[in-house]
Amino acid sequence: MTTANGVQFRPHGDARTADVLVIGGGVIGLAIAWRAAQRGMTVVVADPDPGRGASYAAAGMLTPVAEAAYAERELFDLGSVSLRRYPGFAAELTELTGLPTGFRQTGTLQVGYDADDMAMLGELALLRESFGAASTRLTSRECRQAEPMLGPAIAGGLLVEDDASVDPRLLTTALLAAAVAAGVTHVRQRVARIRTATDGASGAELADGTVVPAKQIVLSAGWSSTAIAGLAPDAAPPLRPVKGQIVRLRPQPATATAGSSASLLNRTVRGLVRGSPVYLVPRESGELVLGATQEEMGADTTVTAGGVWQLLRDARAIVPGITELALAEVAAGLRPGTPDNAPVLGPSRLRGLVLATGHFRAGVLLAPVTADLIASYLVTGLMDESAAAFGAGRFDRQELQWKS
Repeated sequence: MTTANGVQFRPHGDARTADVLVIGGGVIGLAIAWRAAQRGMTVVVADPDPGRGASYAAAGMLTPVAEAAYAERELFDLGSVSLRRYPGFAAELTELTGLPTGFRQTGTLQVGYDADDMAMLGELALLRESFGAASTRLTSRECRQAEPMLGPAIAGGLLVEDDASVDPRLLTTALLAAAVAAGVTHVRQRVARIRTATDGASGAELADGTVVPAKQIVLSAGWSSTAIAGLAPDAAPPLRPVKGQIVRLRPQPATATAGSSASLLNRTVRGLVRGSPVYLVPRESGELVLGATQEEMGADTTVTAGGVWQLLRDARAIVPGITELALAEVAAGLRPGTPDNAPVLGPSRLRGLVLATGHFRAGVLLAPVTADLIASYLVTGLMDESAAAFGAGRFDRQELQWKS
């Protein structure tokens, strides 16, 4: 018998064998653990510091339409389904835990700084319309009527009414509380090795040598999922870290009005400034999150002067008033990217190992639908057709095409 954090674990086949071991305590892993426990499964989550990976540095935009230019149709459809589930998902979490999630469904305003930027927005509007997703084209004056703090140089924009946002840090806190309340065991350790038996995955070995036996394992450890020992090369998808730097700004105490939000913006604003993308996501507290760079720099989380300068420069062109806010935080996170930048959902080649990783920019958006899909699979052994485009087998097909 071995122990971890005071929790006893015994060899495979004992009553203490978990139905599910979730490796990774970000927004995806915690949501899956919560939904699986709600379905009556015994669940263990292994993560030394839940919510501190990519989820911690995420801005929390829930914008499948605004992201449509960068996604395949299947990913857009999956994101749209997940967005429709978010109001109930967030409300359920708050009702169960008493904790906020920061969910706000106030829409997205995408603006262009000059004529070239507006031409790009026009192409985005046409693409969205081809997906059946409408957006309202606004003049420069109409943009400033919608968001009075926009700068006078804004050339025009697109308004998407149904988009939303959430605070990922609040969300992961609420998810962890809900998961524990549902009976999930949280082990604050890193998984060092996947253990296998003749019939497939049998559990995992933690950093201190503790063995956690489990009937099924969900691999949801972000970009480092494939670095865990014990995985055969073809058992997990190819993943890479994609660096993103963000800036958090906060109202000065003297500028905040007692009893009211001091935010400069009413909704998420995504801007193109001379071809450079930037977004500003408001919080109820008045905080603004600016993001995000996209850098192929390997596993580097260094915050750079150039990255911060670029975000502040472009955000100031959109909303000049940000210069009056206090610089609260700068941070960098690593998004998990696959070769096609779409998630990998469902069973792997290793029996008992289930994949829920590679969500890239859309991890927070896709949390509700991913949790439902994976929890359902864990119980039934059947993957819903809506996830057919996101199986790990697609990379095998791509490799064959490249070689032919």
